[in-house]
Amino acid sequence: MARVRYGARTEAEIAAARTASAKLPDIWSTGVVAVWESDPDAVAAVLPPPLKPTGRPLVRVNISKVDLPGYPLGAGSFAVAAAHDGVEGWYPLVMPMTHERALIGGREVFGEPKKLGEVTVERDGLVVRAALARHGIAFVEVRGAVSGDLPLPEPARKTDFYFKFLPAVDGSGFDADPVLVHCVRNEKVRRLESVTGDVVLRESMYDPVGDLPVRELVEITLGEKTTDQTGRVVERVSAQALLPYIHQRYDDPWQILDGPPEGSA
Repeated sequence: MARVRYGARTEAEIAAARTASAKLPDIWSTGVVAVWESDPDAVAAVLPPPLKPTGRPLVRVNISKVDLPGYPLGAGSFAVAAAHDGVEGWYPLVMPMTHERALIGGREVFGEPKKLGEVTVERDGLVVRAALARHGIAFVEVRGAVSGDLPLPEPARKTDFYFKFLPAVDGSGFDADPVLVHCVRNEKVRRLESVTGDVVLRESMYDPVGDLPVRELVEITLGEKTTDQTGRVVERVSAQALLPYIHQRYDDPWQILDGPPEGSA
């Protein structure tokens, strides 16, 4: 019988796939990062417990093009500063990706709030434009001009916080208690430039980033960097405490609350 491709893979095939993924070379991305101070009450309002605000109500948007061989990827992240158990990092609210492969792995393995979207990073001479768009709306756009080189930072260790969960089959919450994930990234930068410009937040019912306004722009940079990442579950969290926030993950939050029709077997 011919090989049935949906059939089970052999142990050797699984081991070979793991070995190949462990030997990936550094993958470099080119991207724009903008950081600003926002409304502290708004930042606090989007943080599910046990995450807490930091001493400064920062918001960060990262918009990048990733140089995957034969598979160019646009990747974005819109996040707020957060802290957990003495660790400070970022809590992403939405992470647009241009390809399904990057979206599925991040959501199912780490609990990342990834969604399919459009990612733009453009440079024409000194002029820079970067944007994240979904449903035809460029809900965040960074515009400006390169104003000079910056010293290269030392390799840095950064943490993102994610909640990994599985909506219940009957629409009553979750099938098991959600978990809080610390995702640690080791970042190396090989080029970094400052950008003088501004951040535009546009109204979108799907990505309501306008609720986190730019009160004071901290910095905009254009850089080339590479990162690796590892994640670990640090604790199980209260299902009832997280339930009011799960709409952050979905365009139509009711889809995960639609249990089976009454009377169905």
